[in-house]
Amino acid sequence: MEPVKELTNVTFDEITIGATAEFTVTMAQNQIDVAAIVSGDVDAFYVKGAGTVEIRQQPKKTEAAGAEAIISILLGARLPGPGTKIVRRDLRFSGDFAVGDTLTAKITVREKRKEGNLVVFDCRCVNQAGKELVVGTVTVEAPTSRQVYDVIKPPHLELRYGDAFAQLIKGCQGCEPVTCGVIHPCDRDSLAGAIEAARRGFITPVLVGPEGKIRKAAEEAKIDLSPYRIVSTQHSHASAAKAVDLARSGEVESLMKGSLHTDEVLAAIVPAAAGLRTSRRISHAFVMDVATYPKMFMMTDAAVNIFPTLEDKRDIVQNAIDLAHALGNEAPKVAILSAVEVINSKIPSTLDAAALCKMADRRQITGGILDGPLAFDNAISAQAAKTKGIVSPVSGDVDILLAPDLTSANMLFKQLTYLAGAEGAGIVLGTRIPIVLTSRADSIRTRLASVAVMVQVAHARRSGKYETR
Repeated sequence: MEPVKELTNVTFDEITIGATAEFTVTMAQNQIDVAAIVSGDVDAFYVKGAGTVEIRQQPKKTEAAGAEAIISILLGARLPGPGTKIVRRDLRFSGDFAVGDTLTAKITVREKRKEGNLVVFDCRCVNQAGKELVVGTVTVEAPTSRQVYDVIKPPHLELRYGDAFAQLIKGCQGCEPVTCGVIHPCDRDSLAGAIEAARRGFITPVLVGPEGKIRKAAEEAKIDLSPYRIVSTQHSHASAAKAVDLARSGEVESLMKGSLHTDEVLAAIVPAAAGLRTSRRISHAFVMDVATYPKMFMMTDAAVNIFPTLEDKRDIVQNAIDLAHALGNEAPKVAILSAVEVINSKIPSTLDAAALCKMADRRQITGGILDGPLAFDNAISAQAAKTKGIVSPVSGDVDILLAPDLTSANMLFKQLTYLAGAEGAGIVLGTRIPIVLTSRADSIRTRLASVAVMVQVAHARRSGKYETR
């Protein structure tokens, strides 16, 4: 399936009886792995608990039930597409398929029911020889409004431990919306991310920027701006300054970076006159979703503090611990990274690590379990720590990684992103209100996850569980 520039759904009113969609894929090993899990065709020996499955011996083939995932791709990406909710499956399965088999799935609209916007599809999946693997019906609730996503790659199946971002986003469902000043949302992605968060009920956005540019971006993205307030400014610097004014006056309780440079946002926030500072050093944290790691963790600071002092690191760690508390982790484990796991006077980061651990002993840092210095392998892998004779309450179960400086943190983040398929939801800490700091390259999913982190912090502040002093 060739990449498409734009993915658009088909609304309930647009769907016609007899409409069809078709998808063909040649199965690779990783797709067989995932299909095996979907079908339940995995030996109980591989199930490690807490929803985690370890594939120790890759299956060469799997049951036909795994082909159900291909039908789900068709429904979720083609017809009706984004916004579709599967209500009922009545499918029959026969046979199996293997690496190299070519499967073709086809769905056909059988029936429409106005009540509930329900659509019934006839579904069929066959292999390259025409052998029927799956047949039956699926009933879905079709979307009623247009949803458009940009730069969509071909659908694929991916083997991963879990989906931390999905859990973050799910955790915000039903929460009261948070008023959010969206700073300079003047390109398609930054505007679409904010509006998608608003559509899901996470935020009530106030769009701050040149009105003409915002409306042009909305036109390109086919977004209706009529429900939203726009505060017009002349340029990006003015957008950042005005958004900070709105936050200081209490008109918004959070901020979100749009299509401007990070330093422009920080330049408006950092001065004491802006009124958003606290007694702590401002810092940044990425909430990380890494497919090969069994749980969500944070990495700090990859965006704000270039060469943090020991006192700065104390605040950076405490900011991250407080964020973990807001996300529901009452005793986060903090690994203080360096190049080695022993104290060496020629490596200043090892001395800082030792001092931070003693600060925790003396309650200068509270609410977390600290250990360091730890090299990255000893922090992430309990086996690596065991091999080196390191006894640590943190190794292999990290919740927070503290890097020595911005350069090392930024490189580590980008290595995880581009080599391990990781995603990071960014947020500024140590301020009186939560501030979402996205990258211009972030996907809508990553922007939603960043907003989800912000929403949970905002609600923790409302309840008094997250102090800003």
